[in-house]
Amino acid sequence: MSKILYLGEAVVTHEEKRAWIMLVVSVIAYAGYVAVVLGRQDGGSLTAVPYVGALLWTVGGAMVASIVAEIVMGMANPRASRVKDVRDREIGRLGDHVGQAFVIIGAVSAMLMAMAEWDWFWIANVIYLCFVLSAVIGSLAKVIVYRRGVPQW
Repeated sequence: MSKILYLGEAVVTHEEKRAWIMLVVSVIAYAGYVAVVLGRQDGGSLTAVPYVGALLWTVGGAMVASIVAEIVMGMANPRASRVKDVRDREIGRLGDHVGQAFVIIGAVSAMLMAMAEWDWFWIANVIYLCFVLSAVIGSLAKVIVYRRGVPQW
């Protein structure tokens, strides 16, 4: 079997691979966005940087990259089970709960920033950052729980 399917002696499930894809794609896409925006700054104010196109392309590109990576993963091992068991559902729920906290933080932050009449640049970027943190932290939580086991409360 391929080394991609195994970490040590443990088999990597389909859902864990999906968490890895989300984690890696989110980090790379956001790093690319930050690099583009900072590269356009040219010593001026960040709020004057044209960011909307880069933000939209980055989000769209990340979505496409994630879909393509999952298709490639499926083609690499077409006979792999895609059935979610109880453990997969528990891990998915835990990771989603952890990640959703950052969506709430982003929404509340954006609302407060809008009420304080901050520049749209900052509002859009705090929302995007919190979406990325939600994806990264949620996926990281899933990967950790897959590796260490579901915590018993």
